[in-house]
Amino acid sequence: MSTAQQTADHLRDLRLKAMAAAYEGQLDQPRLHDIPFDDRLAMLVDAEINARESRKLKSLVSGAAMPEPASLEDVDYRPARELDKSTIASLATCEWIRRQQNLIIHGKTGAGKTWLACAVGHQACRQKLSVSFYRASDLYDAISLAGHDGSMPKVRLALTKPALLILDDFGIGEISPSVAQVLLDIVDKRMRSKSLLVTSQYPTDEWHGFFSDPTIADAILDRIVHQAHRIRIKGESMRKLRAQGDHWKA
Repeated sequence: MSTAQQTADHLRDLRLKAMAAAYEGQLDQPRLHDIPFDDRLAMLVDAEINARESRKLKSLVSGAAMPEPASLEDVDYRPARELDKSTIASLATCEWIRRQQNLIIHGKTGAGKTWLACAVGHQACRQKLSVSFYRASDLYDAISLAGHDGSMPKVRLALTKPALLILDDFGIGEISPSVAQVLLDIVDKRMRSKSLLVTSQYPTDEWHGFFSDPTIADAILDRIVHQAHRIRIKGESMRKLRAQGDHWKA
């Protein structure tokens, strides 16, 4: 076995698979042999770093379970939607997540709220921030089930751990008193170190009516709405435009 093959095998043994592949690629390109050793080594290290970052991104996106493969670069800024490019650009930095702030996206059914929320979520994953996506009604069901099968600690951890928790279509689905109490606990914990993104077809002044207990409603909404960035999407339903064959993105 040649020294080069031994080196490649040792790199794989060290779990440096991308580096090993890049090293073998260099061996197959004689013109690269004239490049200084330090520069060739830097190329190998970059290959390994890029591969690991790619795997990390795929893992974060997969773990987030977002329903749309959306990207902020593809946001549709047609005038009727009244989306501000500077606001989207500011959110794209994800500094609001690092500062434990929230984001509320409001708009009518079909406006593209879920798509935009997923685009924000994908952007967070790009910046190595963990994300979890839940439809509100599914989350309520999961919390209710956890209260009966003993998995509540696991559910609480799943809801408090990610840097960004996306709650989609808030206002759809019944919030029982027991679910509301868990939501309050989760929101309270996240307020201290994490961020929340909420989409809803209802304006925030109607959210209070989603809860049977006004005290819990006040506590939850104060924590969600406080220091929250807001985006209101206007214009026609993007689903309707898509059905008509119009080009759309978000």
